[in-house]
Amino acid sequence: MAENTNQPRPPFCLGLISMPWAMFNRPSVQLGALKGYLAQAAPDVQVSCLHPYLGLAKVLGLDLYREISQDVWLCEGLYAGLLFPEQRGALREFLGKRLKQCKGAGAQDIDSLWQKVDAHLQQWLTQQDWSQFALVGFSVCFNQLLASLLAAKRLKALQPQLPIVFGGSSCVAEMGSSLLMAFPWLDYVVHGEGEMPLANLCQVLAGRQTALAPQVLVRTPQASKDAFTGCQFKTLSELPTPDYADYFHDLRQEFSGEPFVPELPVEFSRGCWWGKCTFCNLNLQWHGYRGKSAEQMEREVLSLSERHGCLDFSFTDNVLPGREATPFFAKMAAGKNDFRFFAELRVNQRGETLKGYRQGGLMAVQAGIEALSQGLLVRMRKGATVMENLVLMKESVALGIRLDGNLITGFPQSTEAEVQETLANLDFVLPFTPLTAATFFLGHGCAVADNPSDYGIRAIVQHANNRKLFPPHILSGLTLLINDYRGDRAHQRKLWQPVVKKIRDWQRFHEARRCPAHLVPPLSYRDAGNLLIIRQELPDQATLHHRLRGTSRAIYLACETGVELDALARMFPTLGAAKLATFLEELTAKRLLFAQGTRYLALAVHTGKGL
Repeated sequence: MAENTNQPRPPFCLGLISMPWAMFNRPSVQLGALKGYLAQAAPDVQVSCLHPYLGLAKVLGLDLYREISQDVWLCEGLYAGLLFPEQRGALREFLGKRLKQCKGAGAQDIDSLWQKVDAHLQQWLTQQDWSQFALVGFSVCFNQLLASLLAAKRLKALQPQLPIVFGGSSCVAEMGSSLLMAFPWLDYVVHGEGEMPLANLCQVLAGRQTALAPQVLVRTPQASKDAFTGCQFKTLSELPTPDYADYFHDLRQEFSGEPFVPELPVEFSRGCWWGKCTFCNLNLQWHGYRGKSAEQMEREVLSLSERHGCLDFSFTDNVLPGREATPFFAKMAAGKNDFRFFAELRVNQRGETLKGYRQGGLMAVQAGIEALSQGLLVRMRKGATVMENLVLMKESVALGIRLDGNLITGFPQSTEAEVQETLANLDFVLPFTPLTAATFFLGHGCAVADNPSDYGIRAIVQHANNRKLFPPHILSGLTLLINDYRGDRAHQRKLWQPVVKKIRDWQRFHEARRCPAHLVPPLSYRDAGNLLIIRQELPDQATLHHRLRGTSRAIYLACETGVELDALARMFPTLGAAKLATFLEELTAKRLLFAQGTRYLALAVHTGKGL
């Protein structure tokens, strides 16, 4: 009897997993994007997304899970101690000290935490029907490497014939190939943008294609006469809306009564349109910068909100697109939906641009501040000035936008003068939301790592904390995201200690004033047309009030967004250059103005009648 070639082919079943320590109140954008794309591009691939991080958050408690997820070494160390029991001796004290910083830990120690993490993983693995899948993939991003390796190893023990693939930002190029060589339970690694290579791998395993995409790494590559074209999308207009249905299914399974309303991750762009920062390795998996149109982004947000009943969104972009973000937020402002957004910005996205973002619902930002020394900003290739950083910090306070930002300490070859400049400038940013001190680490693939001699680096070595996570014979063959170096590291750590201390003092100052009596910023002004009253809070001092009248008031207001001395002299020609300079110096000494070269910025925030 002739074979019926018209019969529908059975679906190829793919399981996609996002391990701890993904943020429990968000679905995985990686899994959602992959499932959405495969449903469109390969409808014969049936995708199930699994989110075991939800179950662990339930086991540990939301507060403790959140605290641990913010510490990369706790995240990786807890699973490293289970994957490599021989490392527990090196890990126990190291992780124990970090666990003590977590308020939600209570009296728990590392051993009891290991037991809970181990029991959760084992229970979750045994609850799944792995026989249904023809391929299982792990999305491996920051803080997920050791958890994914352990889960994959145990899964392979349960289902030896089940192919396992890794992909994500921790698997790019040399990092991915080193994982493949070090861990025999991995069968494939996808490096770079994952949608098209994963679809290709599914089709090859299903016997519908023969040539693996170049981005699919295997241990023993086999030559093929068939060509494979395409590695990433030319434009993100090809991407459908992410599919988060499985996350909400898992959420209902783990939690009852909705203890939180999820925040939905969305992609406006991939890559970075600046792409010059010397310390950054966040864009290794992308080639170039691509973004969506404002119209496409609006459709996604409206669709996801309607589908899942959520109003909060987090842009996963390394930076918001410079062109399309403005019309997008204008559309949001014109609509009736009370959406709230988080996004990462560059410091040039300020002024009227930032005001428009805020009117469209941007409530929180991660800003690329990084340094308060002009020399450091130049060597980091930030393309910004210290004053531009201060303008963004000031405007975020004025607009009611929560700003998170890092100040990198210990950048290679930092000078005493740069540290002293940073210390001096910290006095001027006191009224603004505190930054977080972030010790420089040598990221694989960043410009510093690619040109080490330019930064006084004699050798690139494994990070000391990675030596606690991995046995030596395995670590020697791995290429990891976080590395260390031989050079001036010890000198830099000592040099930057005063800055670290001053940032802590800055944070304490703001923590101490968090009460209903302080509804205005620490440095603010009220204007009466002919009278300006500036209110100034300083640590351990009585609140000061400064009155500026007439010309003095006008000069201060002229410095609202930064102005050159020559321009001020033209605005106030009758005052005289000497008197003007003296007045500006007096206000700078009182930290009411900030000066960079011959440019001046008023630091006080206008509170207006609403506060």
